[in-house]
Amino acid sequence: MKRSNAIAAIDIGSTKVTALVADVNEYGQARVLGVGVAPAAGLSRGVIDNIQSAREAVGTAVEKAEQSCGMRILSGVVAIHGSHLNSQNNRGIVAITDRSEPITTDDRERAVEVAGQISIPTNRQVVHVIPRGYWIEGTDPVSDPVGMYGARLDAETHIVTAAVSAVQNLTKCVEDAGVQVDEIVLGSLAAATGSLTTEERAQGVAAVDIGGSTTSICVYDENAVAHTATLALGGAHLTQDLARLLRCPWESAERLKCEHGSALTGEEVGSVEVEVRAFGTNSRKRVSAGHVAEILQARTEEILEMVAIELKRAGYLDRLAAGLVLTGGTSQLRGIDELAEQRLDLPARVGGPRGCTGLTDLIATPAYATVVGLAKHALRGTAAQQPAGARRDVQEAGFFRRIAAFGRAFIPQ
Repeated sequence: MKRSNAIAAIDIGSTKVTALVADVNEYGQARVLGVGVAPAAGLSRGVIDNIQSAREAVGTAVEKAEQSCGMRILSGVVAIHGSHLNSQNNRGIVAITDRSEPITTDDRERAVEVAGQISIPTNRQVVHVIPRGYWIEGTDPVSDPVGMYGARLDAETHIVTAAVSAVQNLTKCVEDAGVQVDEIVLGSLAAATGSLTTEERAQGVAAVDIGGSTTSICVYDENAVAHTATLALGGAHLTQDLARLLRCPWESAERLKCEHGSALTGEEVGSVEVEVRAFGTNSRKRVSAGHVAEILQARTEEILEMVAIELKRAGYLDRLAAGLVLTGGTSQLRGIDELAEQRLDLPARVGGPRGCTGLTDLIATPAYATVVGLAKHALRGTAAQQPAGARRDVQEAGFFRRIAAFGRAFIPQ
């Protein structure tokens, strides 16, 4: 049976776990072969707090993905989320021993290695070292110094660190579900890979992934990752506001948000009334859609304000010509892009998965931008390799080969 360059990607979010199997089509695009989705369990604020429950959720999603594509998932690339994640930019300098010879790949890798060396506490570990740019003898930046001449090479990297315990718990959870972890990828970077265009990366853009319990930010400036951050607010806080203020069960509040919610108030929603299941003797009551929108708008504005504060702190609020691209399940809230433009005075759009084919009807919404980005990242490093993350039969078993250097994977080709 013909082998397939297939990989597996797993996104363990606050509200759902998604497993996806994909390969590369003849045009170099990611082709989705199978998808499995299961309700999330055992997570709090984006990190695992009950390994057994989380393992069962991962196992269910993986099993559904296997049934969907007819292949067995043996290993995969996994997204990491949570407010424990930190990042910083760092610069390194190396000398070129013989300036009469051109700069080599080894010289470039040495510069990146030096730029990736920072001092961190023992309870934290480096997750990614992403090259941002290179300078030869302090001149203007170059995209790739290999083949050029100079006596000194500077490199700048974006370094992401995570809590050791969070990484260990995530790895154990996935491996206990029967899947080997090939690489752990920052969720916000994966969401950006799944939803941004090349033009947006070049002009300056912030991918804002509004998940269930956290909001992640990934800033691109001049085609390079410039800043990443995680905020401890998400879609679950909108649902909680509705549940408390309308005095209704969580499930009713979530359904109300998804079916009738809006991030903007106005005449088109203010005059409509909707029925909601409530607590007390009167099990059902009618509420104004305008009142629902007021509640949702207040919390959404708070999230957007926190995004603006973070971008301003990092020095990029006024440098984003392409504005914001909103992803994640909460970005599907009606009018959220308009509200973002009004409050931040930046262009904004809702971004779903881009650049993939196959079962796109199953993953067409922004809620799947992260898992599609994971797949695209993994496929960039394995397109020419024999697959091992998924198999069609026992004879084709084998584990993933190591995914290529993370930095190149996130630099637009």
